Amino acid sequence: SLDYCVVKIPRWDLSKFVRVCPKIGSSMKSVGEVMAIGRKFEEAFQKALRMVDENVNGFDPNLKAANEGELVEPTDKRMFVLAAALKAEYTVDKLYDLTRIDKWFLKKMKNIIDFYMALESIDQRDMTRDILKRAKQMGFSDKQIATAVRSTELAIRNQRTEYGVTPYVKQIDTVAAEWPATTNYLYTTYNACEHDLAFPGGYVMVLGSGVYRIGSSVEFDWCAVGCLRELKLLDKRTIMINYNPETVSTDYDMCDRLYFEEISFEVVMDIYNLENPEGVILS
Repeated sequence: SLDYCVVKIPRWDLSKFVRVCPKIGSSMKSVGEVMAIGRKFEEAFQKALRMVDENVNGFDPNLKAANEGELVEPTDKRMFVLAAALKAEYTVDKLYDLTRIDKWFLKKMKNIIDFYMALESIDQRDMTRDILKRAKQMGFSDKQIATAVRSTELAIRNQRTEYGVTPYVKQIDTVAAEWPATTNYLYTTYNACEHDLAFPGGYVMVLGSGVYRIGSSVEFDWCAVGCLRELKLLDKRTIMINYNPETVSTDYDMCDRLYFEEISFEVVMDIYNLENPEGVILS
């Protein structure tokens, strides 16, 4: 069986249009999509939510109010109404009756909210290594943890470094261990105990442009692709960090190492510290 979970979420830029209906149906309204990879659903789901909107910290119950009308009708913000409802102690059975979302997913979402509420009940000085590690294993970002425990992202990062809670790099096995597989598709996770590859250094890291949106599309990805090709001509080994599955820059043959990861300070610095590249290029 596969040892990883993939979550894809479309991006809707509905706020850019006048008189647009926020309800989601059979008509195509999204302008892009993201793809997140983790070792468990909670981890991949929270990653994907941060990827699709840079202003979101994860499965946040404080962004929207619980509203049964919005739970019944799918909208671009329903997942945050669902988070608020879970925090308001709606049961999984009631949410299933309202949303018809499979209970397996609802239970996983409830795990996230239950842990988030537990984090809100403590301060940073009360946070043990086990609590911090479990938070990271459930996909919480440093910024998300900091918000819950009333601290700062940098303080949480420093505490995480002090505790030795750092991510591991895993390869995507495309054949489910049926045959030996070596791919350059990589992701980071806290649900592991060792890396799948070595870090010899000497690479050049290129950051992709992320999800397509109104005003930022394939032309920005071409900047990254052109950069990778030029580096290849110079005999440089390359690392690409991007999370948009629609792009050319995330093709398997475009770079030596492809990280399907968030383009955030936390994740980029984690990869930078592991890979120790010769340089970083922003696209």
